[in-house]
Amino acid sequence: MSGTAGDTIEGLSFEQALQRLEAIVRKLEAGEASLEESIGLYEEGTKLKRQCEAKLAQAQARIEKIQVGADGQAAGVAPFDPS
Repeated sequence: MSGTAGDTIEGLSFEQALQRLEAIVRKLEAGEASLEESIGLYEEGTKLKRQCEAKLAQAQARIEKIQVGADGQAAGVAPFDPS
């Protein structure tokens, strides 16, 4: 990606960012990049990882837990609490 990679990365969906991150990992693991390119890919990968983590946190914040009443029926929703 270009010098505006940060702007471009922020516009990616979770799936797009993850796909790009996986491609970077494959390229680095295969040793297909020069040292300079590897450094650039690593930096881009770090930004993509942060983007994926942010998207996951946003999704988690939107998840609601169904509350069950005494009769066993759905009685409403509450924010998700992973703990």
